[in-house]
Amino acid sequence: MATKLYVGGLSYNTTDDGLKQAFAQAGTVVSASVIMDKMSGRSRGFGFVEMGSDDEAQAAISMWDGKELDGRAIKVNEARPMTDRPPRRGGGGGFRGGRGGGGFGGGQDRF
Repeated sequence: MATKLYVGGLSYNTTDDGLKQAFAQAGTVVSASVIMDKMSGRSRGFGFVEMGSDDEAQAAISMWDGKELDGRAIKVNEARPMTDRPPRRGGGGGFRGGRGGGGFGGGQDRF
């Protein structure tokens, strides 16, 4: 059975392919993905690797946890199952608080 690993502390330069190649040294990589920020398109600094077996997953943890990948020390452990999160408060889209207004002066008189 495949085991999913969480990989934290990734360099912003690490790619899915780079992650897959690195973890392939420990065994069969079923999938590897770096999580990207939807707004900026830049890496969020973590990802997931799915190894072919529990033994290969343990080998990958031993091989990579605390070691350097693309110039950054990474953290590797078994991924926790996704849980239901409570809905976010607020809503309505956009930003709240701060000084209101808009246009040129940002809501301030400038004479």
